[in-house]
Amino acid sequence: MAVFTHPGRHRVAVLVRQGMLVMELGIVHRLFRQAKSADGEPLYEVVTCTPEPGQVRTDSDITITVDQGPEVLAEVDTVIIPASRVEYEPDAHALTPPVERALALIRPGTRIASICTGAFVLAAAGLLDGRRATTHWRSACEFQERFPQVKVNADVLYTDDGNVLTSAGVASGIDLCLHMIRCDHGAAVANDVARGTVVSPHRDGGQAQFIVRPVPETQSSSTAAARAWALENLHRPLTLRELAARESMSTRTFTRRFREEVGMSAVQWLTQQRVERARQLLEESDLPIDRVAEEAGFGTAASLRQHLQSALGVSPSAYRTTFRSAV
Repeated sequence: MAVFTHPGRHRVAVLVRQGMLVMELGIVHRLFRQAKSADGEPLYEVVTCTPEPGQVRTDSDITITVDQGPEVLAEVDTVIIPASRVEYEPDAHALTPPVERALALIRPGTRIASICTGAFVLAAAGLLDGRRATTHWRSACEFQERFPQVKVNADVLYTDDGNVLTSAGVASGIDLCLHMIRCDHGAAVANDVARGTVVSPHRDGGQAQFIVRPVPETQSSSTAAARAWALENLHRPLTLRELAARESMSTRTFTRRFREEVGMSAVQWLTQQRVERARQLLEESDLPIDRVAEEAGFGTAASLRQHLQSALGVSPSAYRTTFRSAV
């Protein structure tokens, strides 16, 4: 019986190993299976496979049965490797023979991604040599020591280096999957998946992994109201002083509090939100590029082009052509 029954859909395989993290497997299935076209048709088929089919232990008291073996990897468009407790064992410096044989089945050009310490597998296989990569910040030093040929960045949520992607701790797997869905089918589809999962539609890959004080103290002020107001007014020029005034804070206090809560500066966050607004307008409207630039708060088409090129590597017109949603 064929594993994949819809040839037109993007095929995703999750390669799990003994000691797998259950949540990471769930993230992939939940997000990709929710992605639908404008007609309501699923855009992905997702299967779970393992180097040696049968019982697979997890990091908890749950054991799952995986019937699909590594041969599935030869048929897919994307392979995602979640973390395993194996990475935390002191002698786990190399791939096991079954994992090595499984990876050898992946076709050239297939997109390969890891979640959390799944990056150790990609690095051990030589897939990260000379590339940018990340992993959980607690494992970053060990990762760099084991694999000095990899350009490790422990301060980001995920990296996208061509057809090889890595993400940080468990929850950043959500950000990575949404990023891949957004790259495949545009912001509208990714945002719909995020709404269905009740998560933030977009946290930029360059956002800090670890925010020193992620939850504000009970009695402290927040910058949430200023952020909500800014999102309603992206089309107009916004200054740091103006945002701070919305919270009755000094600019200095607001700047510090914003970074503590969001993990980036207010200016970086505003630029990110404007890029997202521009993407939405390019996908869902017929507005000329100049108007898109104005509505997103970039002012001019040249400014929009510069920021979109920096963030996505494409021009506004190329983005619209590629990701325009069917209406």
